[in-house]
Amino acid sequence: MAATAQILFVQGAGAGTYDEWDNRLFDSLRRGLGNSYEVRYPRMPDEGDPSYATWSAAIRREIAALDDGAVVVGHSVGGAILVHTLAERPPERDLAMIVLIAAPFVGAGGWPGDEFELPHDLGVRLPRGVPVRVFHGLQDETVPPSHADLYAGVIGQARVYRLPGRDHQLNDDLGDVAKVIRLDTLS
Repeated sequence: MAATAQILFVQGAGAGTYDEWDNRLFDSLRRGLGNSYEVRYPRMPDEGDPSYATWSAAIRREIAALDDGAVVVGHSVGGAILVHTLAERPPERDLAMIVLIAAPFVGAGGWPGDEFELPHDLGVRLPRGVPVRVFHGLQDETVPPSHADLYAGVIGQARVYRLPGRDHQLNDDLGDVAKVIRLDTLS
């Protein structure tokens, strides 16, 4: 019997996001992946007022507790902080995939950054050989869908999935994300 694959899901920011918004994304991802995956959903510190320093430290601790071959997933601000954390210092674990969902691009052409900006060579700073999947709803009114293209422009190994009719929360349905994770991790 194959070992259970691990998924780390990093929530987005905002007061109540963990319990009132992204919990639905977590539930959808867990359902979509099934029993062959262990999906972890840690509460990020000060979700209503996130800082890069506290969230990146929490993300590093969570990744260190994973086995090699895990998939890391970040939603919204959680995705932007996750990818910057991975680019800033390689993780202690070998990752199978990085998934960004409706993540704002912090830097040139995207959102201004108070604490960090994503580097123009982001892709080469990420762990070598790890595929990056970027999902963005085309009806997202929180983070413009063009941010997915900004990620694609600086991460050569990124594959972008533009989802028609989907909002910032992908309509609380991560079925498409689960399908891509299953296909890429089982092949």
